[in-house]
Amino acid sequence: MGKTGGIGIRELAAELGMSISTVSRAMNSRAEVSAATKARVMAAAERLGYQPNQSGRTLRRGITGAVALVMQTNTARTEMGETFYFSLCNGLQQVLAAQSLDLVLLPVGPSTDPDQFLVNAVDRHIADAFIIANTRPADRRVEFLAERAVPFVTLGRGGTSEHAWLDLDFEGVAAQSVARLLAFGHERIALASDDRDINSTSEFIGGYRRTLAEHDVSVEQTWEIRVPDSPEGGAMLAEHLLEMPVCPTAVVLAQETLALGLYRRLYRAGVRPGQDLAVVGFRKNPVCAYLEPSLTSFEVSLENYGKRLGEIVLEQLAPSARGECGRQEVWSMAVAPGESDGYPPRATPRLTDRSNATDTRTAPAEPR
Repeated sequence: MGKTGGIGIRELAAELGMSISTVSRAMNSRAEVSAATKARVMAAAERLGYQPNQSGRTLRRGITGAVALVMQTNTARTEMGETFYFSLCNGLQQVLAAQSLDLVLLPVGPSTDPDQFLVNAVDRHIADAFIIANTRPADRRVEFLAERAVPFVTLGRGGTSEHAWLDLDFEGVAAQSVARLLAFGHERIALASDDRDINSTSEFIGGYRRTLAEHDVSVEQTWEIRVPDSPEGGAMLAEHLLEMPVCPTAVVLAQETLALGLYRRLYRAGVRPGQDLAVVGFRKNPVCAYLEPSLTSFEVSLENYGKRLGEIVLEQLAPSARGECGRQEVWSMAVAPGESDGYPPRATPRLTDRSNATDTRTAPAEPR
């Protein structure tokens, strides 16, 4: 990916049987690397024809005075009103501005290859450091930036473990959600999550399964529902639930915006969220503020989260950070109770028995 000829630092490290960070420290003559190791690395680099990437070295000198945040636009939180990245950027920009650094936003649309987009951005020397989001368990962007020796931080774990990252506690939120519902007496608890292969979804599913297992509650595979992270995803989730022969009494949402389409479709079927079906969302999101009943979810200060992200970016830009793994932190989230889940399960018939009913309440407006 993005090769310009010769071998990269990854291949050099593999040839030597060393980590990328050790090779990088040796190439940069770091004091903590022994003279013998430096000599071995330099000899192998010359023998194999390794050429340090000049764009990475240029970025290390910090000539652009900018940090780039690469963000996906094809998610519900952006399509239905951006409330995550801009709030995070408030804190991030404060920290960067104090060091005379600018923040550049690089939106990646659905028709764009995110891997190649990043290669192009690095080759154009857009920024001194990069922040990448929506990380995947095997993320080629992480490998690329590590090979190029470009300072970077990921929003979320993913790719190789040898890099700096900051992540929300997706696993912990899932665990808290399930434990909360179990305490109310629910045992038939469904999970709805993004159908993309991203790290946060894997963490959320892991927390859901682990907590049910810890309470000796069987996990029904059909209750783990994957839908697109889109305005229509919640309606698709409702259809899945309505068609189930034995319906769950509660559902946990890995993406809180699914509640918008879910509520509306359930109301049309005569099923009342918060009474017939308990619902817990991921993040307290202003987009969901006018749902009735109010959505139980979890909250975090995105401004403070952004400030911490900025501090980690500055650490990666410091000359002393060359080749270092960097900080890896998980931020916990606190429950923000609503009215969508605080009741014991009812002995209700199948949701499909209500599918032709008409609720007299006004359904939430369609998102625009």
